[in-house]
Amino acid sequence: MTQVSIIDLIAGVNSGYLASFPTDTVPALAVLPERAQLIFKAKQRSQDKPLILMGATPDSLWPFVTGSADEWRIWQQVALSYWPGALTLVLPASELVPSAMNPTDTTTIGLRVPKCVIAQSILSQTGPLATTSANLSGQPPLRTMAEIEQHFPDVLISSPDLPAIEPSLGLPSTVIKWTANGWETLRQGAVKLEF
Repeated sequence: MTQVSIIDLIAGVNSGYLASFPTDTVPALAVLPERAQLIFKAKQRSQDKPLILMGATPDSLWPFVTGSADEWRIWQQVALSYWPGALTLVLPASELVPSAMNPTDTTTIGLRVPKCVIAQSILSQTGPLATTSANLSGQPPLRTMAEIEQHFPDVLISSPDLPAIEPSLGLPSTVIKWTANGWETLRQGAVKLEF
């Protein structure tokens, strides 16, 4: 049985185990960033598909990126407008990002702050986590904790009887990347942006 209380899930994550919990989009698979390889293995995911670093607050994520003062102002303005929410920002990675997060391109990192009380509560106690949708690579995202438990029997799963679980949007996050020419949309998801 992999369904556990939030307290036990947090303890498990902090001990290096894979976990799954609700977010404002689709349920996440999550692990400490330095153990990101566990996600690639569990999902049978290609190394060229980087993971997202999810945090409880923007301030918990900014140490993982590096840029000029002007770039920081632009990035923080977008974050202020859309976080917490279903927007992932792909930015230049600082030396704090473990190479396991993005094995084929260690120069960038995707960041997100979910608009979900449960996810924020977990992330506030674990620190930022390596995350992705809970599914086998190339398959649709799994929607329920029962489905996740069936496909990932070794993953710690937040107990389904939690109060006030927000309904998820069911769409993945929108992903935008900072480039020399400004923002580029990599994936259109739940958030619509205009640049």
